[in-house]
Amino acid sequence: MDFTARQDRLAAIGGVDVIALVPSANLRYFTGVSLPRSERLTLAFFAPDRGWHYLLPSLEAAQLSEEQQHSAYLWKDEDGPVRALRALFADLNLTNVTLGVDGMSMWVSEWLLLKGLEPTLRVEPIEHDLAKIRAIKQPSELAAIRRAVTASEQALTQLLREVQPGMSERAIAASLERALQDAGSERPAFNTLVQTGPNSALPHGAAGGRNLEKGEFLLIDFGAVVSDYPADITRTVCFGTPDREMQRVYDTVSTANRAAIAAIAPGVTMGDIDRAARDVIDEAGFGDYFVHRTGHGMGLEVHEPIPQIAAGVSDRLEPGMVFTVEPGIYLPGFGGVRLEEDVVVTDTGAEVLTRYPHQLSLGD
Repeated sequence: MDFTARQDRLAAIGGVDVIALVPSANLRYFTGVSLPRSERLTLAFFAPDRGWHYLLPSLEAAQLSEEQQHSAYLWKDEDGPVRALRALFADLNLTNVTLGVDGMSMWVSEWLLLKGLEPTLRVEPIEHDLAKIRAIKQPSELAAIRRAVTASEQALTQLLREVQPGMSERAIAASLERALQDAGSERPAFNTLVQTGPNSALPHGAAGGRNLEKGEFLLIDFGAVVSDYPADITRTVCFGTPDREMQRVYDTVSTANRAAIAAIAPGVTMGDIDRAARDVIDEAGFGDYFVHRTGHGMGLEVHEPIPQIAAGVSDRLEPGMVFTVEPGIYLPGFGGVRLEEDVVVTDTGAEVLTRYPHQLSLGD
C-alpha cells in the first residue's frame, strides 16, 4: 500500500492544521495501523510537517512498528491518559489550532477531553474529505475485493449444494459461514442475512429460527473478507417451482439490476443510477415496495458513504469508485427479492465484479 501518497492527500485537506483519528477504517487506510476500539483512549494525530503521533495504552504498543513507536505517547491504566496527552499536545504545539476529526467515528467524550485540555482548539469535521479520498480505489484494493468476491461465490456454490427445505435460517447461515471459511475468507463481512418465505420481505431481517419451505423465497445477503476488504452479495432463490407472481417479482428486480449497471459511466450522477433501477420497478407497479437506496460505497468498510447510489444525489461517478447495485422488492406477508452486485466504475462504464448468475428456481 502506498501510504505516502495517501498521506499526501490527507495533508491537502484544507482548513485544518492537524488531524486526529480514532481506531477505525480511516486509521488503517492512512497508516496501516489496526488498533482496537475500546474504552481506553487511543488517538492518532497527523501534522503535515511532523507526521504521525500516537496516543495509546502501553499494552497496545506492540501494534506499532519500531518506527511508529518513536512517536508514541503511552499510558497505563493506573495513570490514565491525561499526562501522556498533555505531553503530546505540548510537543505538537496544539494551541489555537484547527483540528480535523471524523465526526462519524469520534466519540463525544473523546472530543470533550481534548477540548477540556486545550480550550483554544477549534474542531472541523472532515469525514466527507476522508470519504472522498477513500472512494477512489487503488489497484491493490481492487485486487483484494476481487478475491473476496471469488471466495464469496465459491461459498455460495457450496452452500446451495447443501441447503434443503426444512433447514432453519440460522442453520443455513452457519453453513454459509463455514463455507466462507473454507473458501479463504478471514471472517464474514457482516452478520450473514438469511431470510425465508415472508421473512424475505424484511430488507434487513436477521437469520432466525424459521425453517425453509419448498417453493418459497430464500434470500441470502453475505460477503467474504480477504486482505481486510469485503464483498457484499445478495441472491434470492427458490427450491422448487416458484409461482407466477414470485417469478414476476424476481424478473422485475433482475431487469432493474441490469438497467442500473447499464447506466453506470464516469460523470453520471449517482441519483441517475438509482433512477434507472427505480424506473423499472415503478413501471412494473412495485414502486412502493422498493424502500431503500440502490447501492452504497464499498471498500475497507462494507458500507462507505461515497458513492451513495440514492435518489436525488447529484454527485458524479468517477473511475475507481466501487459500490453495490442492489434493487429490491419487498411485499409484506408474501416475500421479497433482492439481487446485489459489486461493481467498479471504469474509464468507459462499469465492470461487474460479481458473476454469480440470476436464477430463481433451483429445481426440486
